Order: sequence, then C-alpha cells, then structure tokens
Amino acid sequence: MQAQIQALLAEGAGAAGKRREGEARTVNIEVAKPQLFDGTLSKVTGFVMVCKLYIRNKLAETTVEAQVQWVLSYVQEGSADVWKENVLEELEVGEVEYESV
Repeated sequence: MQAQIQALLAEGAGAAGKRREGEARTVNIEVAKPQLFDGTLSKVTGFVMVCKLYIRNKLAETTVEAQVQWVLSYVQEGSADVWKENVLEELEVGEVEYESV
C-alpha cells in the first residue's frame, strides 16, 4: 500500500510539472479517504499519507483550517480523540493558527 501511495504521489508530481504556469488545477481522479484513526502508533504513518494524498488532490483549494477540520473528522476514539478535542477547542477560541495541515 505504501508503494502504491508513493507511486500515486510521484505520478501527481509529474503531472503537476507538465501543467503550464498559471493553468487551473483540475483533478478528476478518485482518491480513497482515510480509515478512522484511534491513535494506534503503528497506523500513524499510513493515516498521514492517505490524508496528504486526499488533501493534495481534493482539498487543495480549501483553507488550512478546513483541511485540519477534515483530518480531525477521521480522528475518533482512543487517545487520539482526547487530542482532537484539545485541538478543536484551540481552533474555536482562536488560540492556534495552522500554516499547513
């Protein structure tokens, strides 16, 4: 799966390089959404890679805050749920601004 993700990322980078400067980005490929993430350490890398791939292809035109909220919607249960609640509280009161997902 990691090899497939890397191949897709490389393919997307190659296609992006072929676009003319200033040309609008239109992406019409299907991209898998991540599975729910519960904080299991062994699943972090895969979760992050799938999120990056999806954001790059489907949410690139949205705000960073919207991207962060999208990722957080897939963080549920376990230790990750407590972390998510803290991040959401910080976003709501404006304590934190993200430059990137």
